[in-house]
Amino acid sequence: MPHIVPPHRPEQAAQDAGAVSELLDVLWGRGQEAVPGGPLSPSQVRALFAIEQYEGANLRTLGDALGSLPSSVSRLCDRLEAVGLVSRLPSSTSRREVELRLTRAGQSALAEFRDFRSREVRAVLARMAPRELAALAEGLAAFRRAAALAARPAGLAAEHVQRAADSA
Repeated sequence: MPHIVPPHRPEQAAQDAGAVSELLDVLWGRGQEAVPGGPLSPSQVRALFAIEQYEGANLRTLGDALGSLPSSVSRLCDRLEAVGLVSRLPSSTSRREVELRLTRAGQSALAEFRDFRSREVRAVLARMAPRELAALAEGLAAFRRAAALAARPAGLAAEHVQRAADSA
């Protein structure tokens, strides 16, 4: 007899996603401590992910992506630059702006963080039945496509959003 999953209301799905997010925060918090050069705060990790995704973006665009004030973003980038994870280069389009890029150390820190995170998640996924794993993968792909469109910061070119959706 096939297993029938009751339909979810958006409110219940949002609560479930929040609970899973909290569990992932705990798992991944350990990965932030393991990054070479010292632990990274959650906001620093989010900034590195955004800078990677929107390579060459300026501070305003990063602020939009993070939902942060320009002064906070500038201080955050100061700290990331001081530890060698981010570089600020003169913009090719405006003398008043800088382009943000990950350094090799920043790319390496993200790679190590992703590896750690992947190991932690694989350990949990190994406990799931194949049917549950397939349903999760399908749901996560749909969520990622929808989130890529909903989270589009102002001022970003359409190709950035499309690239995020395509990688889902």
